[in-house]
Amino acid sequence: MEREYKLIDVSHTVEHGMITYKGLPAPVIANHLTREASKELYAAGTEFQIGNIQMVANTGTYLDSPFHRYADGTDLAGLDLSSLANLDGVVVRRLESSTRAISTDALTGLELHGKAVLFHTGWDVHWRTEDYSNGSHPYLAADTAAYLAQSGATLVGIDSYNIDDTKGGDRPAHSILLRHGIPIVEHLCGLNELPDQEFRFFAVPVKVKGMGTFPVRAFALVSKS
Repeated sequence: MEREYKLIDVSHTVEHGMITYKGLPAPVIANHLTREASKELYAAGTEFQIGNIQMVANTGTYLDSPFHRYADGTDLAGLDLSSLANLDGVVVRRLESSTRAISTDALTGLELHGKAVLFHTGWDVHWRTEDYSNGSHPYLAADTAAYLAQSGATLVGIDSYNIDDTKGGDRPAHSILLRHGIPIVEHLCGLNELPDQEFRFFAVPVKVKGMGTFPVRAFALVSKS
């Protein structure tokens, strides 16, 4: 039976040795149990592989919970699924702009309450190149983050290196959004494949207590009708 919808993956693949954020270590992916070694543990013809991965939480496409920024904030385990899954989505196109900071002008006329607001900047074309982390990526201006919070956005995502400018130590977009309990998804990709509106968005991390950030398999459900 043909599905009446399609699923569009908007997350990067995590690979051994891949650098996501400059200065943070790459993931190390290896076997904990090889298929060959497993033959000694199971019946003839039965074998398994058990993998082992060592990585920092900020790897690949990942979600920030309030605990990432605030000690009293909600951690990954405390996030309500209603803030992560089956969200009404809207894509804000902000391509080839002459300015790096995304202002509130980009949100003019959009209904944001209860939405997953995804900023499509096209920066993902630089993924795994020196240009990706060279400090010239698009980011949200502080007043834009404040407007999103005031408008009742449920989740905010971006296909850029960081939702904030990284040239200084301030992180106003993180601070504002996470203080208001709005999860952030960074390093999205393929947002050009999504419609501007009328899709459902999902970005669910592992339910880990005492952590603020973790990779997600971010995707959208888009109706074919």
